[in-house]
Parts: sequence; structure tokens; C-alpha cells
Amino acid sequence: MAATANVALSGLARALIQHGRLSEADAVACSQGKSESANAFLLELAGRGLLGMRDVARFAAETFGYPLFDIGAVDKSMLPRDVVDRKLMSKHQVVGLTKRQNRVTLAVADPSNMRALDEIRFQTGLQLDLVIVEADKLSRLIEAMLESAQQTLKEMTGDEFDMDLLQQEGSNEESEAEASEVDDAPVVRFIQKVLIDAINEGASDVHFEPYEKFYRIRVRTDGILREIAQPPLVLKEKIAARIKVISRLDISERRVPQDGRMKLVLSKNKAIDFRVSTLPTLHGEKIVMRILDPSSAMLGIDALGYEPDQKQALLAAVERPYGMILVTGPTGSGKTVSLYTCLNLLNRAGVNISTAEDPAEINLPGINQVNVNEKAGLTFSAALRAFLRQDPDVIMVGEIRDIETAEISIKAAQTGHLVLSTLHTNDAPTTLERLKNMGVAPFNIASSVILITAQRLARRLCSCKKPVDLPIEALLEAGFTEADLDGTWQPQGPVGCDRCKGTGYKGRVGIYQVMPITEDIAHIIMTNGNSMDIAAQAQREGVRDLRQSGLLKVRQGVTSLEEVLATTNE
Repeated sequence: MAATANVALSGLARALIQHGRLSEADAVACSQGKSESANAFLLELAGRGLLGMRDVARFAAETFGYPLFDIGAVDKSMLPRDVVDRKLMSKHQVVGLTKRQNRVTLAVADPSNMRALDEIRFQTGLQLDLVIVEADKLSRLIEAMLESAQQTLKEMTGDEFDMDLLQQEGSNEESEAEASEVDDAPVVRFIQKVLIDAINEGASDVHFEPYEKFYRIRVRTDGILREIAQPPLVLKEKIAARIKVISRLDISERRVPQDGRMKLVLSKNKAIDFRVSTLPTLHGEKIVMRILDPSSAMLGIDALGYEPDQKQALLAAVERPYGMILVTGPTGSGKTVSLYTCLNLLNRAGVNISTAEDPAEINLPGINQVNVNEKAGLTFSAALRAFLRQDPDVIMVGEIRDIETAEISIKAAQTGHLVLSTLHTNDAPTTLERLKNMGVAPFNIASSVILITAQRLARRLCSCKKPVDLPIEALLEAGFTEADLDGTWQPQGPVGCDRCKGTGYKGRVGIYQVMPITEDIAHIIMTNGNSMDIAAQAQREGVRDLRQSGLLKVRQGVTSLEEVLATTNE
């Protein structure tokens, strides 16, 4: 027994010794092999010619009371790859064969490795039904499964894609050490290719979504989600870990949502930021990456879709020395791009601009950007108070959420500052009523707000568009007047081609309601008029509502009537 003093023999090794199938010296020698991987003892037995793998498997089945199974006849493509994590499968040399309800049939070569079985049971949350297989055949099957997963990624990315474009902001030794733990060249190349393809396609978001039976990746282009890939399910943890490392998130924390940022460096002068959000789901972490392209703020006001009169009204308000400009609309309607387009017009050497956002989505040099952090006490109102002590000319508030923020913003607009902000309302007239409902005095609203822009984004028709015949009744019901239907134009509709990937649409265009606060509208506010009174007065002054602006885009052939009806649903 002295020989075994410094060597921990497995339960299977002890059983072989007790039944006279193996000498203690040989067991110790095989257990002292250089490899510490699972089943190393069994493979060493075969390598030394002491016992055949078939004999060992039969002995283990009889001794421990588990069925003997021929794993060499298994088709690896038919195995449920989502049962056991890829890392556990490789580490403990096990394969999940079938899964029914809360039980999994697990192929093992050494059923005495209780430590491994306990870890698998804990990680999967399943009850284990063991079958005994030959160690060498099991190892070959696992290698084939892992190679198959890597080959799938290789086919998705291509051999030529080998640039390491992912960079961490402020990376340190600790994060680099974490990165090395999850570094996997095919996975890295695959993530890079997905992100670059999404950027080239003009996508706004990339979704990495794990489900029980599959793993899919979708991108949102022109407001519509579209699936682009289904990588092997066994790689979901690897992909999530890699994204979390380069986003400076905690890769060991999978129970709570996390938020981070990462950067994709395309060239010395071009980099794209991503806002990364993780969410624990039933079958793993879903990750959504928002693409933050600074060039979107550099497009200029002409590219956003404002009509000439709307553009003139907006530029006149932006050039005012003080007052408040509000941009309204639902999430994803392009408010941030509109605000940053205005800020870019004001971004000059003699102008001090400060912004408070949650979080800052577009990095614009020359502008002092602050991320609010409510946990640390840095709220929108706290940031605004700090801005007013920083000698500002222009202030941008990401969103007016409460009366305190609203009152400070209005006070800043009344004391010689230009303030830009957003509100979540349906149109321009209701924005003024929302401010009153928040508790802002009508006098303060009338004396500070100078212009309100409500907006939506509609998909722009691709160049493959064609004229469509629509009933006059449908056009009249949509909002066209009989004078509009003078026969000089015809509605256009989507067709579909390679350029637009068969959708008929390519890119998006803004639909706007630009409402300057005139003396008459200010009078209605002061006399406690409601949003309907304000809307009626705006119509008399020639302000088009969202539906009318959308119908104008239909007349111009920019978008389809279906898109306008969907985005300006009233």
C-alpha cells in the first residue's frame, strides 16, 4: 500500500485491483501518467497493453451496475449538443446522448468519477442516467464534435478573415488574462465577421440569442430584425464570454444583467463603438449590441429628410442664443441622431457644449459628454446643476424624465442658454401638455420652449421600386385630399432585388412635424389651452402633422403608403 500513498487511485482503478484484473503497481504507474485529463488512466492502460478498452468498459458496467453501450455506432449529428456545455464535455470526457424532461442519458467511461458527475449535475440541473462506453471511442467522438463546431465557424467566417479588429477601451493586465482564458481564434473571427457585416449592412443592433434547441444571431436593419446565422449551440458560452471580456464585463457573473461598451477599430481613422447589454434567459445569456456610429451625426441635416420649410425652421431655432428645443418620438425614432446633428452644427471653437445622457451613444470630439449614474447620485438634474457652473453655451439633456430636470432645463433656457432635450410623446402639441402635466408652469413653458420636433423613421424604397395602382378611396382614407390626386404623380411600391436583399427597402428616412412656438401658440399655452387647441393653431400656421409629412414622402416616391400608415398610425 505504500506505493499508493502519494497517488490517488480512482474508484475504477481500485475495483480492478480488488477483482484481480490489475496489479497495484501497474495501477499506480498508469495513474502517474503525465496527462491529468479525464480518462487518462484508462487510455494509459490501453497504451501499455495491460487491458483493452472493451474489457474495461464491460468490467465497469458489471461492477457498477450500468448498461454497456456501443458509442462507435452513434451519429454525432443526431446528438443533442445543448445538454452538456462544451467545456464540461471536454474536461470530463462525457457526452449527452438523449434528454427527456429533467433527465439526461450520459455516456461515460469511468462511472466512479463522482466529482465530475456532481459538477455536471449541478451545471445542467438534470438527473443523470449513465451508460458505460469505451474510453478511446468516447475521446474520438468528443474530438469530432468539437472539430465539427469549429469547422462550422470556419465555414461561416472564411479562411481569409484573420484580422484582429476588436479592441478593449482601457484594457489592463487583468482583462487581458481573462481574454486569454476564452481566446478561441474561430470564435473571435466569427464575432468580428458578424459585426463587420452588420456595420456594412447599416444595421443598428446585433442580437445573440440562445434557445433550448438552437442559437441564432439576428441584426436589426431599417428597423426590421433578420436572422443571419445559427452557430453551433455548444459555442454559446464561448461567444458570450468573448463578448463580455472585450466589453469589460464580469465573465463569471451570469445571473444578473450587465452593461458595457466595446470598440471595433476598422482603420487608424475609423472606429465603431458598441453598447453591450447582457440578459440572463432560460437557456443562457442573450446579448444585444447597439452599433454607435459617430459618422451618423456627421451626415448633415439634408440627409435626415427634413422638408425645406422644416429645415429652415429648425436651423433658425438652433441659431437662437437661448431657449429650449425638444425632440419627441418613441424609442428608435432617431431622436439622438437629430440632436447630435444639431450639436454638430453648433460645435465650433467659440461654443461650450455639455451633454448629459444615459448613456452617451455617439462620441463627438469637442463636446463635453457626461454619462448619468443614478446609483452614484449623478442624475440628469445633478448634471444640469453642474453644467450651469461650467460656463455653458449649449446644454443637451438626454431625456426630461421628472419635474426637477424639467424645471432646471427651463431655467437654463430662460437665463441665456440653448437647451436641447427629448420627451417621449406622440406629437409636438402633446409635448407641451406633457410638460404642464409634469408640473411646469404654463408661463415658463411659453417663455422657454422655442421649437418642438416630433419624428418617426420610415423605410426608404430601394431603387428597384415600381409604380403601384391604389384605389382612390384608399388614398383619400389615408389622408390625401382630392386636390392632391391631380394625376401628376403615382404611388411607388417595393419590388425586391439583391441590393435590398429582397425587401424592397434600403435605408430609412425621417418623417417630421416641426412646430415653432409662435406668439399665438404661446398665448394658447398661457391660457391653459389643451393639445387639440395647439394642434389646430399649428395647422392654421402651416405646420404639417406626422401623417401629412409622411404622405408628402409618398408623393415624392421616397417611401410607400404602407410604411407611412404603419409609422404614423393615428
